[in-house]
Amino acid sequence: MTATREEWLAARTRLLEEEKDLTRRSDALAQQRQALPWVRVDKGYRFETEQGQVSLADLFQGRSQLLVYHFMFGPDYKAGCPSCSMIADGFDGFAMHLANHDVTLTAVSRAPLAKLLAYRKRMGWSFPWASSQGGDFNFDFNVSFTEQQQRDGTIEYNFRSGGPKMATNAFPAAVTQFAATCGTDAATYTRDRPGISTFVLEDGVIYHTYSTYARGLDGLWGAYQWLDRAPKGRNEQGIWWRRHDEYEAPAKAAGASCCG
Repeated sequence: MTATREEWLAARTRLLEEEKDLTRRSDALAQQRQALPWVRVDKGYRFETEQGQVSLADLFQGRSQLLVYHFMFGPDYKAGCPSCSMIADGFDGFAMHLANHDVTLTAVSRAPLAKLLAYRKRMGWSFPWASSQGGDFNFDFNVSFTEQQQRDGTIEYNFRSGGPKMATNAFPAAVTQFAATCGTDAATYTRDRPGISTFVLEDGVIYHTYSTYARGLDGLWGAYQWLDRAPKGRNEQGIWWRRHDEYEAPAKAAGASCCG
């Protein structure tokens, strides 16, 4: 659809009012998140990091707030989840800014630390990454599940319990495709899920304050925020994204030379 500049401006002004309303509602929702009650964390979680074996309190790195990105990278994966990788491309850049605002952002996955650090080097990232392999952290925060839970249909994810029992051939094609890019099968791949969990450290006590999963991560997926403002929006026909080192170099447009 095309229009005159005057018609476009009238439509854009109407949309601006809707955008302002969404911003106000988003601000109010953020306040509701911050008003959630805190749950004390007494369990002695342990993690493997570049600094050695550490506690959950150590992951704060001297700050009072901790954001944990539950990165899908199970022990049997050969590479990290492509979707989590695309999200990490965004937060890798601003983790430093958060660190200078009393907030530590770290990724936590179940894969061995050496595998995580090798993948981080491949991707060119610098954010801290900890391995929770062998511990309960991922299971307690509902982002990892046992094979038995998967067979029985007793998984609890995104605040919903149960779900269908998953047969080997019951996974959507997209899940099977993602699993293959991680060097594993769909059942193994889906025993880990994405999410974020947030914590606060006050008077030596750690509290869990918030978690979100699945589409709750949408607002943190930076590329989609840009696509939502592009002329054709998300314009998705299946899975289109890759790890950033797996794209082919974009073709140069004909006649684009600045020298003619």
